[in-house]
Amino acid sequence: MYYAIIATDREDSLDARMQARPKHLERLRELQSDGRLLLAGPHPAIDSDDPGPAGFTGSLIVAEFNDIAEARAWAENDPYTLTGVFSQVVIKPFKKVLP
Repeated sequence: MYYAIIATDREDSLDARMQARPKHLERLRELQSDGRLLLAGPHPAIDSDDPGPAGFTGSLIVAEFNDIAEARAWAENDPYTLTGVFSQVVIKPFKKVLP
């Protein structure tokens, strides 16, 4: 089943986010190569693809896991979680309908 990992960044997280980004992307690429990643991306703090110093307010990842416990464990071991970029992470089952 798919699970939505909905994460909120802490205030002033941009520097920490940029430092942890390569390892974060590496884990996402592993999900992608396993055919388990539906989508992933950040939420810009302003209405722009490149928010610059405004940074990001969080991220959304939708990926396939065996159960919610596995999704939670994956999120808990993400570099953004481990380095304190994320202040909150919510995980919900996700049913893909379209497209």
